[in-house]
Amino acid sequence: MVRGGCLTGPNHSGVELHGFLNYLIKCNVEKKKYFIFGYKGKQVKDNIHSYDVASFIHHFIQNPRVGKVYNFGGGKENTCSILEAFEIVSGITGNSMNYEYLDENRAGDHICYYSDLRKINKHFPKWEVTRSIQNIFEDICKRSMKVEKPIEGVR
Repeated sequence: MVRGGCLTGPNHSGVELHGFLNYLIKCNVEKKKYFIFGYKGKQVKDNIHSYDVASFIHHFIQNPRVGKVYNFGGGKENTCSILEAFEIVSGITGNSMNYEYLDENRAGDHICYYSDLRKINKHFPKWEVTRSIQNIFEDICKRSMKVEKPIEGVR
């Protein structure tokens, strides 16, 4: 079993209470207000790119581990707080973040979470996180900044 942290990538459809990174970037690109729920915006989350998720699944299929449980995410190197995410996305898009702070934290939110990848690295030594936090932001921003004209009749 794999318990995922913040799994993300350029095609993820984040919304306010799920998919925080994609939603945060979408708000920045579209200059919409982003609401920070508690902890002064200092809550830390790890993020892993969908490419690295797919890569791990490939490695797992090649050498399945029956009955093992893995906490899966980007690890300590791919963490950022909401406030740090504001700085990163603003540096890429040039847009300052429009946000409002709400003192009450989101139910079930962690103050700090990042995945310990030592067990995964031991069991799957050929797998690694290849996309840095900066790469993740750049990929999502590139996708979010494209203006796509919908094809009529296609959703």
